[in-house]
Amino acid sequence: MKLFILAAVIAVLLAGCLATGSRPIATEDHVDLDRFMGRWYVIANIPTPFERNVYNAVEHYELDERGRVHTTFTYRDGGFDEPVETMTPTGFVRDGTGNAVWGMQFIWPFRAEYRVLHVDDDYEVTIIGRTRRDYAWIMARQPEIDEDDLQQLIDRLDDAGYDVSGVRIVPQQWPAGDGSAAVDSVLEAGA
Repeated sequence: MKLFILAAVIAVLLAGCLATGSRPIATEDHVDLDRFMGRWYVIANIPTPFERNVYNAVEHYELDERGRVHTTFTYRDGGFDEPVETMTPTGFVRDGTGNAVWGMQFIWPFRAEYRVLHVDDDYEVTIIGRTRRDYAWIMARQPEIDEDDLQQLIDRLDDAGYDVSGVRIVPQQWPAGDGSAAVDSVLEAGA
């Protein structure tokens, strides 16, 4: 089943990468990769097909000595009591983009587009998007953000040309605080 989901994700993401004629989408001028690394809770998204029913979605990034971004995406599919599932794509930062455009590789040799549209000055919230404006992710360092702040981030997606009617709030529920211990245990198990 995981192989089928992975294949479906890749097909969907690649379809977006192969499209031509999409108008450009602005990214951050420069992303400090060291500050960007670490844990990001997926607060809201315009989901890929496999993400339509995820709970406790978390992205974790680690930069290696060769400049690759090792990614661990953990989530529960269908509810808080479902088993934790994990995907581990690798991000490849594109030269000349200020570190704001990556190719996210789930299966070699294909890389899906990953664009840092926004990151705040404190590296506490970010918006990830794609040129096709088909999928987007609003993420934060904590599992919750203020409702007004979230609306401002959704407005940024709207301003970037996204149809924000498809935005889904990703349920986050952690037993203790921000869920750091629970996420850490998943990351350690995968290592």
